[in-house]
Amino acid sequence: MGIGTSIFLIAVGAILTFAMDATVGGVDLDVVGWILMAAGALGLVMTALVWGRRREVVTTPAEPVEYHRVEERRDVVPPR
Repeated sequence: MGIGTSIFLIAVGAILTFAMDATVGGVDLDVVGWILMAAGALGLVMTALVWGRRREVVTTPAEPVEYHRVEERRDVVPPR
């Protein structure tokens, strides 16, 4: 779940919990809203943990590299 999806779930859950005062066929929208907000918060934390691990920098000690200049001589016969 990405950051955008998590924020969307939190927003929809907050709207269902705090802004709406309706009942739908025996379903308590307040509970549904709290569940969506919890799922969004959990997704946000999990996404942050996954992205946090990806951004760790692993460095290895660099060995000095020796560069040698290579010269190659070719005898070219002029065209006749």
